[in-house]
Amino acid sequence: MQTLRAAVAAVLDLVLPDDCAGCAVPGPAVCGPCVTPAWSAPRTVQRCPAPAGLPPVVAATPYADPVRRVLLAHKDGRTALVGPLAVLLAHAVRAALAATSPEPGRSAVLVPAPSDRRAVRARGHDHALRLAVQAARELRAGGVPARAVPALHLSRRVDDQGHLSARERVANLRGALGVRDPDRLARVAGSGVVLVVDDVCASGATLAEAARALAAAGRPAMGAAVVAAVLRDGPRPR
Repeated sequence: MQTLRAAVAAVLDLVLPDDCAGCAVPGPAVCGPCVTPAWSAPRTVQRCPAPAGLPPVVAATPYADPVRRVLLAHKDGRTALVGPLAVLLAHAVRAALAATSPEPGRSAVLVPAPSDRRAVRARGHDHALRLAVQAARELRAGGVPARAVPALHLSRRVDDQGHLSARERVANLRGALGVRDPDRLARVAGSGVVLVVDDVCASGATLAEAARALAAAGRPAMGAAVVAAVLRDGPRPR
C-alpha cells in the first residue's frame, strides 16, 4: 500500500499543480530557487569529531532551508523531487571525482548508503538508492561514465539515528553494514572510482561505516558525495 501511495504521489506531482516542497508557493513540485545551491561550488566538508575511516566528503550545499525541506519531502515519498536533487548530487560527485582521481575519464561507481527495510516499507521507496540511480543518469548525460551499485546492506538492526549524538551514531552503526556480493561488486566496479553517496551527511557515521564495509570487501571508497551537509549549529536531519 505504501509503495502504491508513493507511485500515485509521483504521478500527481508530474501532472497536477502543487505547492513547491521548498517554499510552499503554488506551482511545480519544486521551484528553481529552492534547489539553487547556497555555495557557488561543491565543498569538501569536515566533521568534528570525524568518525574513524571517514573518507573525504563533498557536499553540494549546506543542509538548510529550503533544500532541507525538499530533501525531507523526497524522503517522505514525493519521488518527483528526485530529479533536481540528483542534479545537486551529480555536482558533488563530479567534484569528488576531480579530488580523488588524477586520471580523467575514469567511471564513477556510486554506492548508496543502505536504508533500513522498515523505513523503506514505511516511505514506499529507498530514497538514497533512487537518488544514486538518477545522479548516475545525470552524470552519463553529461559525459561522465557512472553507475549506481546498491552493494551495501544492513546486517543487523540499528536504532533510529535522529535522536542520537555523533558518538552514539558511530556506536549504533559500528559493524552494521556489509557488502552483499563482494565478487559481483569487484566485477561491476572494475577500475572505476568507488564513492559512497547519500542525501545528507550529519555526523559522518553512516558514510564511515559504509567505507569500512567496502574496504573489508576489498573495494575501498575513494570518497563520498552528498546533496547536503549539516553545518555546526545547523538543523539536524531526521
